[in-house]
Amino acid sequence: MDLRKIKKLIDLLEESNLAEIEIKEGEESVRLARTPKGIAVAAAPVMHAAPVAAPVMPMHGPTEAASGGTPKPVADLPPGHIVRAPMVGTFYASPSPDKPAFVSVGQAVKAGDTLGIIEAMKMFNPIEADVAGTVLKVMVESGQPIEFDQPLFVIG
Repeated sequence: MDLRKIKKLIDLLEESNLAEIEIKEGEESVRLARTPKGIAVAAAPVMHAAPVAAPVMPMHGPTEAASGGTPKPVADLPPGHIVRAPMVGTFYASPSPDKPAFVSVGQAVKAGDTLGIIEAMKMFNPIEADVAGTVLKVMVESGQPIEFDQPLFVIG
């Protein structure tokens, strides 16, 4: 199943009142689940009969307040909009090793421009700018493993 089909499924999920959708095409299966805020949680291809479990997303708020913890601030961030990793995977700054990076510090971007890609489960997922502005800082290096919600870019 290609990335365009998965994006269309995500759009369909966001436009509907569905909390979850699972599509099977031959031996491939994709399951999308919505969090309470309406964000698609998982798009994971699986083998034909393998059980699929939605990943547990860390919640910020009451659980941290109850434990006395606070979200860890990221040092050396210029003021601006932070683009965070929507999933766990490996970050790549360019479409292939012999190509230039999608963006660099100081470059103007529009909402929807590709900033980088994250490889997760052998699928390459584009990371798009959700605001227009100038790239102030790139927080990760190409080939670096990243965690969910990790800051990737600062756009001002």
